[in-house]
Amino acid sequence: MAGFNQTVILDVVRRADSGLTRAQLARRTGLSAQTVTNATRRLLEQGLVREEGESSRPGPGRPGTLLHLDPSGRYAIGVHLDPAVMTFVILDLAGTPVAQSQMPTPVPEQPDQVVAGIVGAIEDLIASAEIDRSLLLGVGIATPGPIDVDRGVVLDPPHLPGWHGVPLRDDVASGTHLPVMLDKDTIAAASAHLWNPGVHRSAEFAFFYLGTGVALSLVIRDEVVRGVSGNAGESGHFVVDPTGPDCECGKRGCLGAVLRAEILVQQGLAAGVPLEVGDMTDPRDINLAFSALCAAADAGDVGAISVLETAGRRLGMASTVITDLCDLDTVIIGGPLWSRMERHAMPGLAKLVSEHHVPSGAHSIAVLGSPLGSQVGAVGAGCLVLSQAFTPRPSDLMLLA
Repeated sequence: MAGFNQTVILDVVRRADSGLTRAQLARRTGLSAQTVTNATRRLLEQGLVREEGESSRPGPGRPGTLLHLDPSGRYAIGVHLDPAVMTFVILDLAGTPVAQSQMPTPVPEQPDQVVAGIVGAIEDLIASAEIDRSLLLGVGIATPGPIDVDRGVVLDPPHLPGWHGVPLRDDVASGTHLPVMLDKDTIAAASAHLWNPGVHRSAEFAFFYLGTGVALSLVIRDEVVRGVSGNAGESGHFVVDPTGPDCECGKRGCLGAVLRAEILVQQGLAAGVPLEVGDMTDPRDINLAFSALCAAADAGDVGAISVLETAGRRLGMASTVITDLCDLDTVIIGGPLWSRMERHAMPGLAKLVSEHHVPSGAHSIAVLGSPLGSQVGAVGAGCLVLSQAFTPRPSDLMLLA
């Protein structure tokens, strides 16, 4: 119970726009003054909060001392494994990146080389950040699905050929001697906006992830919907354009088919955009070609702009269906592709959603780009580690009964 109360208080302090006094914490949490005093003493001893300043409330009596989150109290490492590029971050307790790195994914179809690359990059990042290793909570890894969350195993992801039942969690834990957790990239990316929700104020939103694959996460009442096996979010075969390109599933115009990087590059070539294209079966070459497509659009190439604008409208079609289905008021878009195409895709997306009639008529729909850019998966993976350690869950109390 004492541990649960500590996480409750830490969560309230973390979410506050400014410091809170012990009296304010008691009112906000419903805990007794003595319980708050005991819990905050332990949090101070552990270096998770700090005292700084006094409340400015008017009236008699001594102003209360303000408690703030101490961002340097603990750290978490986040890793995003994309078939084209691997991203690494170290987050402080507030969820802010204090160190980051990125590298091409070494031979994506060979898990052993990828694991070695992950372990080496983690160790290099820790050394460069000069962080006390005892303050590291662990490593979160975000990968394409499907995965077995309980066993920490990457199953047979279509975007990682050669990966069949790879025990990625345990392999990285063995190499780094740190606790490791594994989750899907789209679930991790949505989680980044729960630990540090500065981009939005909604407890219910849809998050579209655009990377090597396209996926969707739903957040309901501040919880990511995970599904029975922890693999929710497979939206690649959601039809958004019945006249669009063929999909491997046999349908036409699936979300994954119209928004995959290689499809957008092919559309750019068909529109006359001068692109140097390497091996279109290699995700790293596809990634470079997509960057060139976005650079051409930034330079004013009409064909490139048209391709990205069309992609935005198609994403808008998917957004209106999902927001109607789940009665949501917020859509957030992010991921490695989005950070490069947002400038040209967002206007059409936002226009289509703004013109959409919400069936209930009770609210509008906000469309937001993630401010985390290409780091969103890695930041989310690190946030999952922070959340596991410090988010209060009623289920924890059930274990005490």
